[in-house]
Amino acid sequence: MTPVEEGRPRALLAGASRRWVRLLPWAVAFVLCVVLLPTTIVVLTADYGLNGGVASALAVAQSAPLLLAVVRPLHAWYVVFAADVAGALALLGVDFEQRLLWPFPPMELVGYVALCLALGLRERRRTLVLVWLATAGANVGLGFVAPHGSGAKELLFTILGGVALLLGGVLRERSEVQRRLVEQETISEAERGRRTLLEERARIARELHDVVAHHMSVITVQADTAEYRLASLPPDVREEFTSIAATARESLGEMRRLLGVLRNEEAHGELAPQPGLAQIGQLVEATARTGGPVDFTPCDAEVPEAVGLSAYRIVQEALANVVRHAPGAATHVSLSVSRPADDGQGGERLTVLVVNDPPPEPPAGPLEVGGTGHGLVGMRERVRLVGGTLDAGPLPDGGFRVAAQLPLTEKDLT
Repeated sequence: MTPVEEGRPRALLAGASRRWVRLLPWAVAFVLCVVLLPTTIVVLTADYGLNGGVASALAVAQSAPLLLAVVRPLHAWYVVFAADVAGALALLGVDFEQRLLWPFPPMELVGYVALCLALGLRERRRTLVLVWLATAGANVGLGFVAPHGSGAKELLFTILGGVALLLGGVLRERSEVQRRLVEQETISEAERGRRTLLEERARIARELHDVVAHHMSVITVQADTAEYRLASLPPDVREEFTSIAATARESLGEMRRLLGVLRNEEAHGELAPQPGLAQIGQLVEATARTGGPVDFTPCDAEVPEAVGLSAYRIVQEALANVVRHAPGAATHVSLSVSRPADDGQGGERLTVLVVNDPPPEPPAGPLEVGGTGHGLVGMRERVRLVGGTLDAGPLPDGGFRVAAQLPLTEKDLT
């Protein structure tokens, strides 16, 4: 219900999703204008005895601005409020019965209440307070010149106007709070996804640090001990090994300085060797102990440590999702290596497949909307890291499937 968008005023309820709701303010304003315009003329002339020309002018000034109130309620209020006060002063010059309401006849009350409701839906709290104070001030001021004395019914203009302003303001602020909550939920969800991605990248970096550090340390040791293990090394070869060892140590130090910030004081366990294909069987056994049957087809192939680590983490996350979202469901885990073939893949690939059946009983909560939970963010990041592909999504029977293709050849990994 924001009043202005890109410098142009918007109609009341213009942001509603349904078309009939967006058209409702125009329909109400049109009906009020059509009904109040002739009614005001008839009442002011027939009941109050006001001159026809004056009554017609007042009727137009009090009714026509209601159409403007759909877009600019405050501007419409200026006109209507001035016309209502002018009408009250004009009635002081005629002799009307004491039973008739003054200073504001009933049809003026109806139009003014509708106008105050529009103001409440559009304007801020400070403006609404000023409008009500102006309304009350005019009502009380005119009461001092009442032709038949003043009473409680003469304050209807102030009371009903205040109620309409309050109701409109409450509805506007409630709508604003709901809109902000939706925006905040959207922002929070995006931040959670971004934080998950960053945490997974940091975790991958730490794990790769351990893997690469191991290999670099081996290179350093082998280069340093080459002259003792290999007899009769020429001086130029010994110098080459010394240069290799120095370069490896320097690279290892730079990598540790660069990635050391990713380790926190609580990450002591990450200094241990990183898991690979050989440890996936332990994951399967742990999942099976939670109550869900798991079939496992292992693979004894030698794979790069980065690929083995990625396969382990993918299976770990997939099985965790089964436990969380499909407890008790039968699960099938398989690892296999596809040999080179004329398939356009470019070399050997490790296939990681985790498929679970529907749970025997409906889970307490649904899967992540659209099947793209934060756990899948980490899976996709790991697969992208080694240049592989990932296919994950629900199955027609209610199960879920995670399939990853991880390249094994050095060419594909780079």
